[in-house]
Amino acid sequence: MSKLTRTPGKQINTEKLDRIAAEARKAAEERLKGYREQSLRIHPWICGRCGREFTHKNLQELTVHHKDHNHDNNPADGSNWENLCLYCHDNEHQRYVDKVRGFDGMAAADKDPKGATHNPFSQLAALMGKDKE
Repeated sequence: MSKLTRTPGKQINTEKLDRIAAEARKAAEERLKGYREQSLRIHPWICGRCGREFTHKNLQELTVHHKDHNHDNNPADGSNWENLCLYCHDNEHQRYVDKVRGFDGMAAADKDPKGATHNPFSQLAALMGKDKE
């Protein structure tokens, strides 16, 4: 970006200022087309999970999560988006990865109705001399 300088007594180059302003407006319009900017306009600046509130100062920490995990599904009404803070967004994606891999939060013993077949303490009484009594 070029620096505007003005020599005293010389006229300001309005053509250059107009071009810079037009480029800034065009860049702003392009940003508004992105799903993040659309979601930030539609939804409140609050994490949908933990409830943390955001301002202009920390807005870069608020992300847009695709509920169906498909980044190509961007309806204009925002129905596939939710605003999440960085931490909740990471957690949501880790939960999704775990689910896809089959780690749905249940312990292996809870999934197996037979339960454990090995008892590591079966000989403990004999080792402690309790079988003599």
